[in-house]
Amino acid sequence: MKYRWQITPQITQFLIKLEAQKISLENINQLPHIELAIRTRSILRSAVYSAKIEGFLDEESSPKKESQNLLLAYNKIHSNSPKDLSLSKIKGLHKMVMSGLSANAGVFRSEPWAIFDGNGNAVYLAPMHFEIPKLMGEYLEDIHDTKDHPAVIAAVAQFIFEKIHPFADGNGRVGRLISAYILIRYGYGFRGLIPFEKYIESHRALYYEVLESSHEITEFIQFFLEALTSEVDEIISSLNNREEKREDLLLPRRKEILNIISDHPLCTFDQIRRRFMLVNEKTLKYDTSQLLKKGYIDKVGATRGALYKKSV
Repeated sequence: MKYRWQITPQITQFLIKLEAQKISLENINQLPHIELAIRTRSILRSAVYSAKIEGFLDEESSPKKESQNLLLAYNKIHSNSPKDLSLSKIKGLHKMVMSGLSANAGVFRSEPWAIFDGNGNAVYLAPMHFEIPKLMGEYLEDIHDTKDHPAVIAAVAQFIFEKIHPFADGNGRVGRLISAYILIRYGYGFRGLIPFEKYIESHRALYYEVLESSHEITEFIQFFLEALTSEVDEIISSLNNREEKREDLLLPRRKEILNIISDHPLCTFDQIRRRFMLVNEKTLKYDTSQLLKKGYIDKVGATRGALYKKSV
């Protein structure tokens, strides 16, 4: 393998911390319905923050096609027991991520490719397109043969995938899905509760900086592990300090509608509908009516332009 990295003392400390966090999380007794609500919200946040990393969303935007596709992909890998990473799995993830966005979803690029900076200068020239099948075959062999800790393998897999840049578009999104897939595959998925893409998005400049190296992966591994352990710390703290609330008993979609209304005082129904583009409008209206009936939210106005707010 032409790529290189070393297990530094800092990386070792992150791995020790990760093992301790894994044990700590496993020992937290959590009510299933509360964990389901947290997992649902976490996977949604993974999708939304991954879209933000790529610049598809700002803080005020509702999820668009890009983040809807990502949500489906994250749900897919968290709902199954992943097998070893394969070429068909990678193409399948890309097809899911780029569905409705590219005519070449799930297909390797067929032309040279470069990454440019804001001034139009090429900062990275990807391998030639005719090399991709061979490089991806070697990539999978190397990933399967690597004997490092699974979290290190996940970081290495994401880095090298983005360097090969096998698709014309969507490589960053698929690269992060691949690292998540590997973590889940080897027991470090933390039950779908950890949206570590949130940390990456909030440290976006550093994320791109540690991706700049052509062959040296050590700094990226350190960043990846810091992102992961930071988010695990946050969810452990949240679970330890969480008291059961009445809304924890809500069905996941209704809980998410309540969260949307909580985040957007005087929320319109259109804001709710845009978050659930794949759900029938009548179903959403029924969910909203049930939240009204049970006193979770209040309605302001009686016309089609009515607004919703969380009940005090």
